[in-house]
Amino acid sequence: MNVNQSAPPVPPFGQPQPVYPGYHQSSYGGQPGSTAPPTPYGAYNGPVPGYQQTPPPGVSRAPPSSGVPPTSTAQVPLGQGAYGQFGQGDIQNGPSSTVQMQRLPGSQPFGSAPLAPVVSQPNVLQPYGPLPTSAQVTAQMAGMQISGAVTPSGLGYGPPTSLASASGSFPNSGLYGSYSQGQAPPLSQAQGPSGSQPPQRSAPQQASSFTPSASGGPRMPSMTGPILPEQSFVGPPVNQPNHVSSPPPQVPHPGTQIAGLPGQPPPMHSSQQPGYQLQQNGSFGPVQGPQPNYGSPYPGAPTFGSQPGPPQPLPPKRLDPNAIPSPQLNELPPQQKTRHRIDPDAIPSPIQVIEDDRNNRGSEPFVTGVRGQVPPLVTTNFLVKDQGNASPRYIRCTSYNIPCTSDMAKQAQVPLAAVIKPLAKLPPVEASPYVVDHGESGPLRCNRCKAYMCPFMQFIEGGRRFQCCFCSCINDVPPQYFQHLDHTGKRVDAYDRPELSLGSYEFLATVDYCKNNKFPSPPAFIFMIDVSYNAIRSGLVRLLCEELKSLLDFLPREGGAEESAIRVGFVTYNKVLHFYNVKSSLAQPQMMVVSDVADMFVPLLDGFLVNINDSRAVITSLLDQIPEMFADTRETETVFAPVIQAGMEALKAAECAGKLFLFHTSLPIAEAPGKLKNRDDRKLINTDKEKTLFQPQTGAYQALAKECVAQGCCVDLFLFPNQYVDVATLSVVPQLTGGSVYKYACFQVENDQERFMSDLRRDVQKVVGFDAVMRVRTSTGIRAVDFFGAFYMSNTTDVELAGLDGDKTVTVEFKHDDRLNEESGALLQCALLYTSCAGQRRLRIHNLALNCCTQLADLYRNCETDTLINYMAKFAYRGVLNSPVKTVRDTLITQCAQILACYRKNCASPSSAGQLILPECMKLLPVYLNCVLKSDVLQPGAEVTTDDRAYVRQLVTSMDVAETNVFFYPRLLPLTKSPIESTTEPPAVRASEERLSSGDIYLLENGLNLFIWVGASVQQGVVQSLFGVSSFSQITSGLSILPVLDNPLSKKVRGLIDSLRTQRSRYMKLIVVKQEDKLEMLFKHFLVEDKNLNGGASYVDFLCHMHKEIRQLLS
Repeated sequence: MNVNQSAPPVPPFGQPQPVYPGYHQSSYGGQPGSTAPPTPYGAYNGPVPGYQQTPPPGVSRAPPSSGVPPTSTAQVPLGQGAYGQFGQGDIQNGPSSTVQMQRLPGSQPFGSAPLAPVVSQPNVLQPYGPLPTSAQVTAQMAGMQISGAVTPSGLGYGPPTSLASASGSFPNSGLYGSYSQGQAPPLSQAQGPSGSQPPQRSAPQQASSFTPSASGGPRMPSMTGPILPEQSFVGPPVNQPNHVSSPPPQVPHPGTQIAGLPGQPPPMHSSQQPGYQLQQNGSFGPVQGPQPNYGSPYPGAPTFGSQPGPPQPLPPKRLDPNAIPSPQLNELPPQQKTRHRIDPDAIPSPIQVIEDDRNNRGSEPFVTGVRGQVPPLVTTNFLVKDQGNASPRYIRCTSYNIPCTSDMAKQAQVPLAAVIKPLAKLPPVEASPYVVDHGESGPLRCNRCKAYMCPFMQFIEGGRRFQCCFCSCINDVPPQYFQHLDHTGKRVDAYDRPELSLGSYEFLATVDYCKNNKFPSPPAFIFMIDVSYNAIRSGLVRLLCEELKSLLDFLPREGGAEESAIRVGFVTYNKVLHFYNVKSSLAQPQMMVVSDVADMFVPLLDGFLVNINDSRAVITSLLDQIPEMFADTRETETVFAPVIQAGMEALKAAECAGKLFLFHTSLPIAEAPGKLKNRDDRKLINTDKEKTLFQPQTGAYQALAKECVAQGCCVDLFLFPNQYVDVATLSVVPQLTGGSVYKYACFQVENDQERFMSDLRRDVQKVVGFDAVMRVRTSTGIRAVDFFGAFYMSNTTDVELAGLDGDKTVTVEFKHDDRLNEESGALLQCALLYTSCAGQRRLRIHNLALNCCTQLADLYRNCETDTLINYMAKFAYRGVLNSPVKTVRDTLITQCAQILACYRKNCASPSSAGQLILPECMKLLPVYLNCVLKSDVLQPGAEVTTDDRAYVRQLVTSMDVAETNVFFYPRLLPLTKSPIESTTEPPAVRASEERLSSGDIYLLENGLNLFIWVGASVQQGVVQSLFGVSSFSQITSGLSILPVLDNPLSKKVRGLIDSLRTQRSRYMKLIVVKQEDKLEMLFKHFLVEDKNLNGGASYVDFLCHMHKEIRQLLS
């Protein structure tokens, strides 16, 4: 928040200012504020490029002087002295253990202070490292100064609890310096003269709000700031050193607090002027008494086992930042355009949270034995040990502690959802689920609710019966499954049976679980190739046929099988379909043409689907002939629905499930079922009819998809459009059958060959479950009510998937239908019945136990923001099918504001309305939500096509949590800051233009796109090493392949790109962007913390807007 421009004359600091009644004022700083065009969020201005960094005249920061604090404002800033600072029942985000899992920044130790006594805490599990020293606790303050000038961390947020950091310096050390042990930051530098260096930070200390400890501890200096016209500040003139202990105040719930949002000048520290003290909840401002809407010990909230502090005097009237209309940029004289600056380093940083979680939770394995543990973030590499609950690679929840009652859930508005990835690929060091064979009797189940045997079932009567953990029904144990119980009531063979000791396992299914009561045949793959003029001319057909010759050797196979059991078939098409007989006994393949596309049939059975090894010679001959056969075609029209119909009929005739690989280039306008017309109309954007752009043109494709699902026919679609192809309609069948859509606009062999080949190889080789049905069962009290993903549902409980691969997720939302019990918690069981690649019918089971709570604080302490955003994005992206986009956006903002307002009202300590307080594990909710709101689906720019929006919409629908995380908040990695010999990935920086330096090169990735941005003043040697040219001007803009050069930098960057590509499910095509080049606009679209050209707000603006929304809800 920068208020250091030359403002209109202000009365001297000591002089009383006029106080304004009712917080209403028509202008800010004497500037008229009414004529500017509207911005997306009312009266806020975004970050202004080029802001002064010199302090305003007359305001300086003096070294802190000592002084004993008054009792009413005692605080502990940043790192609470020890783990157990909270009273009974107040366990921080994460496992129910002494380990207070957090995700946030801090700084390295300097100075020392007495360590606060530890308050003991229940539910001990295992410590994650040593307790922080008092020096570390005090150290948190280094990066948390607040001043009128832009400071490193203008609006501090620090920890309720703190873990000793794993490393001694902040990982982004290229960007931030760090203090050595015991050395204080020079205060003058924190304020920074013009052109001062970037903010100083160091070792992450896990935390995020100034919260008082149960017994006093270090304190932040008081700070005051330049006073605006017509503003009255009252506050005792106390200055405080940052190491004085103080008497115990009441301990609030941990939360990130950002003082003085949105437009208020941050107070500055000075020895001559009256200061604001740090308040009860760790923020700055006049001393506050009970707030409106908060009873004195605030009603409905636990007091966390501490005594309330002494009563506080009622506050003086306080500046309400929201009542100050912000002048638009174009109305301000040049020297005033820096108003309303919030220091971006002072607001929660995704990079810092990710880094802290990696440091704190990346080294220990995540053991799943304890109910309701919050796993490490998806961005952390960690090992999972299955001890009774499914790995977070299979299931992640929005909250691991769910409200006991529906009223409490409605109050909090936190969606209760699980993102389930049933066939997720595990890292090589983790074992795949064990396969259990119970013989002809099949897996043991509850007679009433049909839940499968799992570790939570309770054996009784000496092991002769078991009580179902889902519906409480008592069932007999069959004689062949009987086993005695030990003295704890556990079966003595519990650890020998995966289904009694693990969270995830598989059962071999009996014939009762198969269609028509007979075991399935191995599945088949049918390749269906568009041979119209566009496909031939672009070189696509020749490239594809060449690739298939070698690719068919890599079809998925089961376990250690020598060859794949999958059979293959080939079809080509334009306005008519050509089937090929590739029977092994033939010398040459035979073609059969079906021109009656209105009544589709398969002209041959024998010889259409063949074993690849038996018919290799005939298939190779066919793939050589196809490009030649159609080389002179002039046919531009294509059909589409009859092609899918043909593939499905072929699978039906062969009595097997399978997958169709369709390679298609244009809008299907030929006379046939499923014919489409061009309905692309950009004029519909931002109107009530915009939703029609996302809906299919015709119902024919939904009907076709339903037939495909019944047959177990999954469709993967590869699109190569040069213009509009109506992705919204063409993707219906892939979407409803569990398939994928790949899109290569304006395909050119030389530019897109590598990306297409890589995607195709991965798609053909990945393990798929066919003809699948998934059901999610829950224990009494909650039930699954809504589902998101690529699948079909014919009833309200069964998710039907013609195919399901290891990249696809199904997101399930739960609602209460009864009261839950805190002691027994809540259980989920996901059961997936599918046919494996070898034709084996299997059941994969995943179990997860969650905690239940009667205090809202427990809910907020155990949420996972990444999963929440995954759910919210899918909810919004489905919403655009039926509602105007503006309505969908407003719904998201309202829900987010309600979540945060409920926390503020019920869990945070009473504090000034001028502060934004965020729950510790939701402090990134605003920044991530803003990224969703600015995405192409919800806020398209002029360059985004209707097809692109439909494509992204269906893509996100089945993304997992890690994919949505990087898709909405891309990673920006500086390539030239870390030492060349370093083998680790360079530490990321925040996705904002402010973080780019013209002397460096950066890599940006979001799971679909990959950019290298080259600054205009990069050293010549670096340009030579990476691009093989002698100067910046000679680099080709838009370059998609880096030259292979024999030097350390080139090898390192190419290695990093390869490594990033292997982490993502789709091949990311590289684009090299030069600073100030026309392609730079495309690159800047991914710098999501900044304002964008489509009207999307910057992170700072959106935070201010959220604050305003929260305050409106609270008042």
